[in-house]
Amino acid sequence: MNIKFLSLLSLLFFTSLSFSQDNPTTEYNPSKKGKFYLYWGWNRADYTKSDITFSGPDHNFTLYNVSAHDNPQDKFGFKEHLNPGRMTIPQTNFRIGYFLNDNYSISFGFDHMKYVVDRPQDVTINGHISDGSTFDGTYNNETITVEDDFLQFEYTDGLNYINLELNRNDHLKFIKTNPKTVYFNSIVGVGAGVLFPRTNATFLGREKNDKFSVSGFGASAKVGLNITFLKHFFVQSELKGGYINMLNSKTTSDPANKAKHHFFFLQRNIVFGAHFRLFKPKQ
Repeated sequence: MNIKFLSLLSLLFFTSLSFSQDNPTTEYNPSKKGKFYLYWGWNRADYTKSDITFSGPDHNFTLYNVSAHDNPQDKFGFKEHLNPGRMTIPQTNFRIGYFLNDNYSISFGFDHMKYVVDRPQDVTINGHISDGSTFDGTYNNETITVEDDFLQFEYTDGLNYINLELNRNDHLKFIKTNPKTVYFNSIVGVGAGVLFPRTNATFLGREKNDKFSVSGFGASAKVGLNITFLKHFFVQSELKGGYINMLNSKTTSDPANKAKHHFFFLQRNIVFGAHFRLFKPKQ
């Protein structure tokens, strides 16, 4: 899928250069003020290691430097990636925004990243377990292997970072094109929001929690390149990094059992969208 996207971006880039040669650059300035925009696309994500604390009536322990990975759909196809009815199966991004003026926009969006703790992996454990299982005991900087019989911990129904962003958009006039046909914009932005996952955890053989809940908060920043063509349509690539603090991830059907951890993420996005007006601008 990455090769296809790079090929598409390359095609758009060289097409824009040909337009700049065949059609002299005009004084047309693409105005965005008062426009809405909408996009949908896909992401890949990387995560830093985190210390995960599990607590409940019969356990309280921390696993240190736990590694995790995302869970993309490796095969690109209509069924998973282009069917709105299955839009949460791959790792997706959705956003709607409004231009306050030609440079600044505000937006509301949904980043559907997936997070899976690596198994097996050896980690350090501190704390105690007293639930009658084979893992009962007090641990003091000991090594334990995270395997299926001990812990499966993931957000495969999505971390679901629901956020607001403030973005600055700048027309890259030094890239000589006919802006009536195609033009380039740089994007920088900051955002913040909440995490709304359904924690998929099999923990010490207990029944998992199967409900979505607000579990934490996040903050992020991004840079991007937007290629707009035919005035209304665009393809956009983004590099987005941020911080996530999961304060209360439900680990079992017992609400007293929870996990907490925090980590940083780096997201690579490719999205497709359009600009449009809902209201006619005042003369």
